[in-house]
Amino acid sequence: MDLQEKIRTLPTRPGVYLYKNADGEVIYVGKAKNLRSRVRSYLLEASQANAKTGSLMREAIDLDYILVDNEHEALALENNLIKQRKPRFNILLRDDKTYPYVKLTLGDRYPKVFVTRRLRRDGSAYYGPYFPGNLAHRIVDLIHRSFLIPSCKVDLSRYHPRPCLQYYIKRCLGPCVEGLTTPEAYREAVRDTQLFLEGRSAELGRSLEERMQVAAMSEQFELAAKYRDLLRTVSDLQEKQRIASTENDDADVFGYHFENQMLAVNLFHMRGGKIVDRREFFWEDLPELLEVDEENSVPANGSAGFEADAFFSALLKQLYIDQQYVPRAIYVPVDFSDRAALADLLSTQTRRRIELAVPQRGDRRSLVDLVGQNAKQSFDQRFRTLQPSQKIIQEALQDVLVLPELPRRIECFDISHIQGAETVASMVVWEDGAMKKSDYRKFQIKSVTGVDDFASMREVVTRRYKRIAEENKPMPSLILIDGGLGQLHAAAGALEELGFTSQPLASIAKREEIIYLYGQEDDPIVLDRRSPVLHLIQRIRDESHRFAISYHRKRREMRDRDSELLNIPGVGARTRTRLLEHFGSLRSVQSADLEALTAVVSRKTAEEIHAHFHAETTATTGPLPILNNNT
Repeated sequence: MDLQEKIRTLPTRPGVYLYKNADGEVIYVGKAKNLRSRVRSYLLEASQANAKTGSLMREAIDLDYILVDNEHEALALENNLIKQRKPRFNILLRDDKTYPYVKLTLGDRYPKVFVTRRLRRDGSAYYGPYFPGNLAHRIVDLIHRSFLIPSCKVDLSRYHPRPCLQYYIKRCLGPCVEGLTTPEAYREAVRDTQLFLEGRSAELGRSLEERMQVAAMSEQFELAAKYRDLLRTVSDLQEKQRIASTENDDADVFGYHFENQMLAVNLFHMRGGKIVDRREFFWEDLPELLEVDEENSVPANGSAGFEADAFFSALLKQLYIDQQYVPRAIYVPVDFSDRAALADLLSTQTRRRIELAVPQRGDRRSLVDLVGQNAKQSFDQRFRTLQPSQKIIQEALQDVLVLPELPRRIECFDISHIQGAETVASMVVWEDGAMKKSDYRKFQIKSVTGVDDFASMREVVTRRYKRIAEENKPMPSLILIDGGLGQLHAAAGALEELGFTSQPLASIAKREEIIYLYGQEDDPIVLDRRSPVLHLIQRIRDESHRFAISYHRKRREMRDRDSELLNIPGVGARTRTRLLEHFGSLRSVQSADLEALTAVVSRKTAEEIHAHFHAETTATTGPLPILNNNT
């Protein structure tokens, strides 16, 4: 059955349709209240030489469909299939990051707490999202100090011989070492953390009050004081902390700018009536279904040749369907056909009314226009190759790598050798926007023989940060490793042995330019090739590679020089050292005359050295003539 016959037999019920090409690849996913009517419209538009569907229908040779009960189910299924199949003719959310959440790993033997941007069905509890992004880090830090639940990467499924630094500074109960805490005490701390994160402060306060009274009655005054301080902390911070899901006047506002087949979208998050965060999206190669003839399009906000309604319909579905949090109001610059259906679906999903509106006048419209102006600035900065400010790059780096604070110092390591010979390592430093060459360090690998980059990386990281710990100096904002997962895990093992279990650590693979963040290796970060963050990481990585290569070459030259001098009869290691120290280089030794050499070594050895370096000249030219003033 060919495609047209198949379309004629489609049911008239709601559903989702999938166009396929000759290779069986899904190239477009759509939804419809009436499958037959919607899919037949593609044939009609293609027959009328409509540019926006012509390419799709020329490539499509087959069609699948899935029936559902209503339009809401069709919206949800369409969104899932687009995310799974990534069809070429659909809008794809390339920058599909999520917002900061606090993750409590309830499925673990001893749960930990982390900041994450990826929600998974792994048995953990997720709380948030939090705005601004550093609020999540502040909350996790409060949990460390108050409830003593760790965020380290230490394996807590088994016991270890000694605890890390976090235990000694009283930010962890020490579940990694047998006897430092009990399962009951740890479960109590986890329950308190859950109550705190869920916003059940009244219940948490009552529980802490009861435990404080019991401890006081049993004359456990230190324990009672601990509960008293914790109760005070929870009470004081209740007014200060603001979790987005509890606000009544939250809104997301969209704006966009389209020009020269490139698109920039800005999303402003309003929480409590204030703009607390901003998100940017960029597309350089929009699907042809969103590109229309200039003559038939209605220019708006620089959007000539662009179907903004179809774009925002696709974008909002991917952003909000199946998400844990949706704001109460979403303001978009253009209307689209399934706006009401999407609003109903989101309201059902969140169990509260979601307003999805297109403001036409007043303050809301002014806000949408303001976001559109910011989208124009984003477009200029991205596509007109304007250099973003250093602070913007730092903030973007913090956001991408989920760093607890704005990165001020990055230390990057690389290993260099030729088939295991003269293995060396380099460390370069980026600080406050520039490479700090005075802090560069180079290392000779001492404990590794042969080719073993992983062991070499482990040695150099151990040596570097053992000294940092001994000198009580601060750790860098980020440690960057030039290499893949093997080098990353080698560095992580060295840091864990030194007690730095919460140190931000990442690596960048050489060929793929994929960034692996330690602790989230299953979800590598793939940045756009134009991303200033990627350019910064590449710049630091390339500098570490250059520095390692230059040091390796120098070591190799020294090795070659050493071997040549040692080949001369009468020259041993001590004599070689005296010669190089006196003349400064092998080239100076080669050009030195017999009298100069005799000032350092014996006459016999000097003759051997002079003969070694001048044998060829003497053989070809013979003895030099003796000149006098009468010549």
